[in-house]
Amino acid sequence: MDIQFWIWLIVIVVTLISKFAKKKEDQNIPQDHQPDDRGARPDFNPKPVTFEELLREIQATKAPAKLPPAPKKVEYVDYDDNLEEEEKDLERTDYNYRDDSSIYETYEKAKQAAFVKPSLEETLKLKDTDMTFGQFKGYQQVEQKNPASEILKDFHDPEGFRKAFIMSEILKTKF
Repeated sequence: MDIQFWIWLIVIVVTLISKFAKKKEDQNIPQDHQPDDRGARPDFNPKPVTFEELLREIQATKAPAKLPPAPKKVEYVDYDDNLEEEEKDLERTDYNYRDDSSIYETYEKAKQAAFVKPSLEETLKLKDTDMTFGQFKGYQQVEQKNPASEILKDFHDPEGFRKAFIMSEILKTKF
């Protein structure tokens, strides 16, 4: 077994032996040598006093005892006695759409007007349509000229040798 187990076992045995030895010593002391327990303790209430009890005791000494006022009788009023029906329906349940003649009158008027109005094919005329092309030219991107590409063309051109010489003089560093 482990050594820690044996150490704990020895500690427990020593503790038990010391307790038994102490009990035997207490039993061997004569009765007249034991102290009087009643004389050593002061007289006090075995139940501790709470803060509320202590506060009541202090307030009772300061002011004479007053009787608490009698509770007032409260009269309750029932407001539900004279009420009408609280919920009122928002829809009419006795409504029949077939009895309402205005619906059918509106439908018949719309049907008659549909035959009087010209159709889309009748109203469309070719002369009213804008058939010009090039209306989107404003949205096309214009090709921008790059000065470097123009200079490069001049360098490749044999007749542009003069321009190339001038350019080389411009681009040379003086110092």
